[in-house]
Amino acid sequence: METDNNIRLTAAELSELWGSYQNDTLSICVFRYFLSHVEDTQTRQLVQHALELSQSHISRLVQLFENEGNAVPQGFTDEDVNETAPRLFSDSFMLMHIQQMGMIGMNTYSVAVSLSTRQDVRAYYSQCLQESDELHKMANKILLSKGLYIRPPYIPTQDKVTFVESNDFLQGWFGKRRPILSFEIANLFANIQRNALGIALLIGFSQVSKSKEITNFFIRGKEIASKHVEIFGSILREDDLPIPMTWDAEVTKSTVPPFSDKLMMFMTASIIGIGIGYYGTSLASSLRTDISTHYVRLTAEIGKYSLDGAKLLIKHGWMEQPPMQVDRDKLAKKQQ
Repeated sequence: METDNNIRLTAAELSELWGSYQNDTLSICVFRYFLSHVEDTQTRQLVQHALELSQSHISRLVQLFENEGNAVPQGFTDEDVNETAPRLFSDSFMLMHIQQMGMIGMNTYSVAVSLSTRQDVRAYYSQCLQESDELHKMANKILLSKGLYIRPPYIPTQDKVTFVESNDFLQGWFGKRRPILSFEIANLFANIQRNALGIALLIGFSQVSKSKEITNFFIRGKEIASKHVEIFGSILREDDLPIPMTWDAEVTKSTVPPFSDKLMMFMTASIIGIGIGYYGTSLASSLRTDISTHYVRLTAEIGKYSLDGAKLLIKHGWMEQPPMQVDRDKLAKKQQ
C-alpha cells in the first residue's frame, strides 16, 4: 500500500515543480534588481515581500526535489543579474509588474493545485495560491492609493433579462455589428493591459541586450504587441469605450544590462506562453465572429514568434531541458 512517504511525483507534479523553480529563481533576480533602485516606500515594501515569497518557495522546492532524488534544476543565478546596473524601469512599472505577477500566479497555481495528487505538493501550491492572491491585493491597494489602478470600462446596468433572437448576434465582418458583450470587453481590456506592459518590458530589454540578434527579436516582439494593442483598442473605441494607458514612458534611457540575455529571453518566452493561454480563453468566450477571428490570427502570430524564441534559446545553449520520459527504444538498443 502506498503512503504519503513513498508516493512518487507524477509527471504533472514534476512538471509544475520544475516550472516553479525556473520562475521563482528568475523572479528573485528581477526583484533583487528592483530593490536596488526602487524609491517609493510602499513599492519597496511590496518588492521586498515578493522577493521573500520567491526565496521561501525555492527553499521548499529544493527540499521536494532532493527528497525525491531528483536533480535540482539550474534555473537562474547571481550570474543572471547585475544589481548595480542603472535604473531601467520606473517605480510605477515595478508596481504594475508585481500586480500582473500576482494575477498570473493565481492562474498558474490554481492549475498546479488541480494537477497535484500528493498531499505535500497540493498543500504547497495551495499556500502559493493564497500568497499570490494576497500579493495581488497588496499591489492593487497601492495602485489605487497612487491613482495608477486602471479599472476596466463601465457599461450601463441591465434593467431586464433578454434573449438572443437572431444569428445576427454572432455577426462581425459584414453588416451592422452588435455592441460588444461584457466578457468580450473584459478580455480585450485585460489583453491590452498585458500587451502594453509587455511593450515597455521589451523596449527596456532591446536597449540593454548585448546581442544584435536578440535585440532584433525583442524589437520584433514590441512591434507585434503594439499591433495587438491597436487591434484590440480599435474594437473598444468602436463602441466608445476607453483603452488602458501605455507604459512606454516608464522605461529609462539606460543601455547597461541588468539581466543576462538568457534571463530576458526566458522571461519573454514565458510571457508569450502566458499570452497564448489568455488569448485562448478570450477566443472561447468571444461570440462575435470578427473578434474570435482576430484571436485565432493573432495567436498564430505569437505562436510563430514563440517558436523563433525557442530556437534562439537552443542556439545559445540557454534552454534547460524540462523533465522528460526516457527513450525506451534507445535504452533497448544499448543492450544490443
